Amino acid sequence: MKTFTDAAGRTWSITLTLGTAMTVKSKLGVDLLQPESGDPPLLTRLGTDEMLLGEVLCAMLEPQFDKHNVTPDDVRAAFDGQTLLAAQRAFYEELIDFFRGRGRNDRAKAVAKQMAMIDAAIAAAEAQIDQIDPTQIVEETMTHGAPRGGSPAASGSASKTSGG
Repeated sequence: MKTFTDAAGRTWSITLTLGTAMTVKSKLGVDLLQPESGDPPLLTRLGTDEMLLGEVLCAMLEPQFDKHNVTPDDVRAAFDGQTLLAAQRAFYEELIDFFRGRGRNDRAKAVAKQMAMIDAAIAAAEAQIDQIDPTQIVEETMTHGAPRGGSPAASGSASKTSGG
């Protein structure tokens, strides 16, 4: 069992059992026990689709709603970016533990690799963004005019004005 805290200060426990997997599959049609299935694979979809991840997490956490005296809307409202990241990490760690306990080290390794790929993709995107120099781009645009393939709205308005 893995835990995380939401933006409202509530502590949640994520537990993957056959029962929770069956509940998620029944409610959402998502088979957590087949993380490699689908195109793209479920692991990839969960890592890139925050809405799907949120739905899966809410389905898994639903048995705790009464304990916290909350509605599904209350839970979703308390899932800010930081909470979703913490919940995602707890979820992946719980998947890894489940598959290791099940003797499916291949699936445990796939989940761990997905976590590493998400971290690497974020780092690579940040590095590319960090290389952007807004001042340089503005100066080049003002010195040399709009780059090719510039804003269609700007070129469209110019032709409407001159074609009048």
